[in-house]
Amino acid sequence: MSTNDNGGIVEEGFMTHLFELRDRLIRAAIAVLAVFLALVYWAPQIYTVFAEPLIRTLPQGSSMIATDVTAPFFVPMKVTMLVAFVIALPYVLYQAWAFIAPGLYTHEKKLALPIVASSFILFLVGMAFAYFFVFPAVFGFVASYTPAGVQMATDIDKYLSFALSLFLVFGLSFETPVVQMVLVRMGVVTLKRMVDFRPYFIVAAFVVAAIVTPPDVISQLMLAIPLCLLYQLGLFMAKWVTPQEKLAEQEAQAAADAD
Repeated sequence: MSTNDNGGIVEEGFMTHLFELRDRLIRAAIAVLAVFLALVYWAPQIYTVFAEPLIRTLPQGSSMIATDVTAPFFVPMKVTMLVAFVIALPYVLYQAWAFIAPGLYTHEKKLALPIVASSFILFLVGMAFAYFFVFPAVFGFVASYTPAGVQMATDIDKYLSFALSLFLVFGLSFETPVVQMVLVRMGVVTLKRMVDFRPYFIVAAFVVAAIVTPPDVISQLMLAIPLCLLYQLGLFMAKWVTPQEKLAEQEAQAAADAD
């Protein structure tokens, strides 16, 4: 076969994968759009539920405000789109999985599927933890320090930005066990090194929490403490994905180092 033929085959294969990627992205976008259109009628009510942790802490007679003319329309639409994306995310992940799965070996498929599923679940758990526990604690703390004569009335667009940032922080933080599993499975670090690093991670968790959370002790503790617990969970999960022969080798090496 000539070089030109080889080049043609490679180019044809690349274009085939490119078209498949395009089709799967379109399907994922259509799924998100379909869920959004199904929910758009209830967008104001969805935003009310979204803002409930803050609304509950506002003084009697106070309410949230909209400083932009179009904010009362676009902000609920943004929140509804976020909810639609979360609902459609399993289908979006399925499209991603269907695209990459043919190129994986059997043992890689067995590992990749639990990692993708656990990543999705842990991210949702992180968002739920922020909504049900962190938001009420933070807003209650801030409301209790509001000076006399100052009315607490938060702009709905700024609340959206604040909530999304905390959703992202807690969602990504709850991915800690998955990251540990991947690092150990790929051989980047050993399980023993990860155990030895635990005291340093605890210090790093409190430092990170102080940087990425609002400047109050409650929210910092509510991020740092779960991070430490999730790190311990990641140690158990990393042990589960480590091949038994490699685990026995690491344990023997650790015993030798101790002697």
